[in-house]
Amino acid sequence: MNKAAQRLVVMAAAGIFVMGTMLGIKLSFASPESVADEPACEIKKVARGEVLSSNLVMVHVYNSSRRTGAANRVKINLERKGFLGGVAKNNPGKVRTKNVTVLTTDPDDPRVRLVAAQFEGKVERVPADFEMEDGISILIGPKYEGLKKDSNTKIKAGRDVSVCVPAITLP
Repeated sequence: MNKAAQRLVVMAAAGIFVMGTMLGIKLSFASPESVADEPACEIKKVARGEVLSSNLVMVHVYNSSRRTGAANRVKINLERKGFLGGVAKNNPGKVRTKNVTVLTTDPDDPRVRLVAAQFEGKVERVPADFEMEDGISILIGPKYEGLKKDSNTKIKAGRDVSVCVPAITLP
């Protein structure tokens, strides 16, 4: 390659380097694009006497036992019954349970009744002692008896209920 061609290649490389550096600096100090706030969920209303089905109820499962992964396994099994899976974590509160406890201040809520009907054995209903997610939260204890095989995943709402169904926007 002759000297003129070599100079041209070096100048092109230097130009690309300078342009890349300028673009990098510009991007480093640029403000991020604002993202439109989208609702986390869509509120659906189920009127008194209408059917409330499991696909409208978000369930959060908290492990109150020493068995690793118990909350996640229960959440997955509830999802197989059509429930919307929420969080699966260890119990962050002080409330304990033997089998299953639904954390609620309203034991007659149709969503609470539908979730409680899924479990074998005694299901307690008590207020939570920690901030809960939107939906129904349950504790799984060390003497967890399991899910009923043929439990009903639909219930007639005894009163009007508002449910938060996660909003999924597709591009």
